[in-house]
Amino acid sequence: RSQIVLLSARGWSNAAIARHLHVTENTARLWRRRFVEDPDHGLEDRPRPGRPRRYSELDRATVIAFACELPIRRGLPLSRFSYADIAREIRSEHPGAPSRSTIARWLRANSLRPWRYRYWKFPRDPHFRERAEEVIDLYHRRWEGHPLGPNDYVLSADEKTCIQVLQRTHPTGPPSPQHSIRVEHEYARGEPVTYLAAVDVSRGKVFGDLPSENTKVTFYRFVDRVMAREPYRSADRVFWVLDHGHSHHPATFGYWMTGRYPNAVPVYTPTHSSWLNVIENYFSALTRQALTPNDFATPEALRVRIHDFERWRNRAVRPIRWRFDREDLDQLMDRWAGEGITFETASASS
Repeated sequence: RSQIVLLSARGWSNAAIARHLHVTENTARLWRRRFVEDPDHGLEDRPRPGRPRRYSELDRATVIAFACELPIRRGLPLSRFSYADIAREIRSEHPGAPSRSTIARWLRANSLRPWRYRYWKFPRDPHFRERAEEVIDLYHRRWEGHPLGPNDYVLSADEKTCIQVLQRTHPTGPPSPQHSIRVEHEYARGEPVTYLAAVDVSRGKVFGDLPSENTKVTFYRFVDRVMAREPYRSADRVFWVLDHGHSHHPATFGYWMTGRYPNAVPVYTPTHSSWLNVIENYFSALTRQALTPNDFATPEALRVRIHDFERWRNRAVRPIRWRFDREDLDQLMDRWAGEGITFETASASS
């Protein structure tokens, strides 16, 4: 409500306020009018019929704050809270506390599910912004403040290592009415497979290789095969977006590439920021669409599946449109700053 009033004071229209705050125009119009009629109390709730509230906003805020803490910080032998855990602990500290169902309703209203978790890698590259901006600009076909030319290309490359070969002890069953695909739990593990791939961002085409091992030599050979193709062989510039993997580490790979291919430009994502590498999207699609569930009799069968998936995908290629831009990066950095995330501790590879 306060934001509606503040934005209206800046001259925003009801429609613009509604879009910005994700409310209806009628809502924006209502609170602007109430504030004009009563600047001191116009944004407060008016008295309503029915039973008065049993719990105050302070009670609700106390529960939400409790749910936003890790149990270990309260000396509890738990790794995460459930609704029942929160209700039990709050009742022990505050007699007359809300019931479990009330607490669950409050937390659901705030999209809080404290038992859920996800893994992530703490950003620690001191040059995160500079490296991220370079990569983002390339995806939007800009380099050092200038548009890329028609004979400039951007390739995103990486390796997908240790792809497991799991031979099930019973064949995987197909889906049927009221039954999903059935995958045998027991399996025999085979030799893992390595897949090298690069995607042309402007065309969407994927180039892959399935070497017997993952080393600098195999990656260099892969680069040779890609750069021998047209249009990259005669291109003005070919930008290679890479991470800091050992087979193409900036300490060695950059010198080799620029010495061998004068038109090649290696560009590195920030450390531990694979989400900025477009090829990871392709690897994700490969895993979801072709390798899951994992049921392959031999490593060769897995290689055939990967090769066939690459060919299948390349039959309907289209340019990759990267939507994340510098404005989104600024918002991300501001959010991290608000969460106390800094980049003072750099990894050794930075």
